[in-house]
Amino acid sequence: QWPKEQSRSISWSPAGSRRNIMEQTIKVKTALHSSDIKIASKSLKQLAIYLRQVWSKRQVALITDTNVGLLYVQKIKQQLVAAGYPTEVLTITAGEKSKSWGQLEKLIDRLAAAHFSRTDGIIALGGGVVGDLAGLVASLYLRGISVIQIPTSLLAQVDSSVGGKTAIDLPAGKNLVGTFYQPDLVLIDPTTLQTLPDRLVAEGYGEVVKCAAMVGGSFWQLTEQIKTIADIRHFAGQLIAASVVFKADVVTHDEPETHQRQLLNFGHTLGHAVDKAAAGRLFHGEAVAIGMYQLCRLFEQQKLTAQGTTEKLADRLLAVGLPLNDPTLNTPAFYAALQHDKKIRHDQLTLIYLKKIGQPDFYPRPLQEVIDFLQKNLSKNS
Repeated sequence: QWPKEQSRSISWSPAGSRRNIMEQTIKVKTALHSSDIKIASKSLKQLAIYLRQVWSKRQVALITDTNVGLLYVQKIKQQLVAAGYPTEVLTITAGEKSKSWGQLEKLIDRLAAAHFSRTDGIIALGGGVVGDLAGLVASLYLRGISVIQIPTSLLAQVDSSVGGKTAIDLPAGKNLVGTFYQPDLVLIDPTTLQTLPDRLVAEGYGEVVKCAAMVGGSFWQLTEQIKTIADIRHFAGQLIAASVVFKADVVTHDEPETHQRQLLNFGHTLGHAVDKAAAGRLFHGEAVAIGMYQLCRLFEQQKLTAQGTTEKLADRLLAVGLPLNDPTLNTPAFYAALQHDKKIRHDQLTLIYLKKIGQPDFYPRPLQEVIDFLQKNLSKNS
C-alpha cells in the first residue's frame, strides 16, 4: 500500500541575505546519482548562484524553445557568461513535434561542432518537450554529460523534470525511445507561471490532482482550495512542493519503474491513448485528466473504487476547466494507441486505479481482456 501521507515535511524558509526569496530543497537519491530539486521564487534572476553550487566553470549548451527563449534566454545567457560559463544557445521549435529523431540528431551535431567535452554541460530551459529532449541529448552525447533541468511550465515542474526520464516520440506513440538519466539539479521558479497561458497552467494542474489523489490527506485537502486558475498560481509553491516530494520519494525507491513508480501512471494508460488518437488537439495534462476520470468511473461501477471517488475527482478537474471526455475514446485509433502502452509486459497491461482517495493500487490483466472490457463499458454513461 502507498502511504496516505508523505513522511517528509515541507516548509518554506527564508533564504540567505544574498537571495531575497523563499526556497526549499528536496533531495533525490538513486542507486547511482544524488541531486537536489530546488523550488525558489525568482531564482531565474540569480541562476549563476545556483549553478556555482553544483558545477565548476565550463561550457554550457542552453537548450530552449521558440516560446520560452523569447522570454528568458537573453538575460540568462548574460548571467552565465558573466559568471564564467561560456554559453551556446540551441533553440528548437516549440511543440511536441520537436521530440523526434531529426531534432535529436541536430542538437547532438551542434554540440560536436562546438567541441563540447565530457566536462561541459547542458541546461534544459523550458517545458516538458525541452526537458525530455535535452535530457536525452545529455544522456547520449559522449555517453553522457551533465545536465540541469529548469522547467518553466507547471506540467514540467511537477512531473517531467523530476525522476530522470528522457524521451523522444515515434509515429507509433509517445516517449517510446528514451533513457533514465538524472540531472545534477532541478531548479523550479514558480514565478514563471505568471507568463504561462491559462490553458497550460490548467494542464499542469491535472498532474497535481493525480498526485494528490494518490497521496490523499492534507495534499488532497489543499486542492479543495483551487477553484480557479488564478488559485493555481496563488498556491503554486505549495502545489509544486507537495507533488515533487511525492514523486521524488517514488523515484528514490524505484528509479527504473519496475514496481512502485508505475503508480505514477494513474490516468496515463487511457490518457496516452486519447492523446495519441487526438493527434495534437489535447495537451498531455488534459488527456491525463480524461484518463483518470474515465478509469475511476469504470472501476467505481465495478465496485473496485469507493463510491463517490469519481465525483470528488471530477470536481477538482472541472474547477479549472479540465476535460472529462473526448470523442476519440472507444475508437479504432484509441485502441491502436493503447496497444503501444509502455506498461505492457508479456501481453499483460497493468492499470493503476484508486481504491479510494489516498489508496492507489495495481490491476494487472491480459491486454485483450482490458481492451474487451473497455470496448464494452467505456462509452456507457461517459
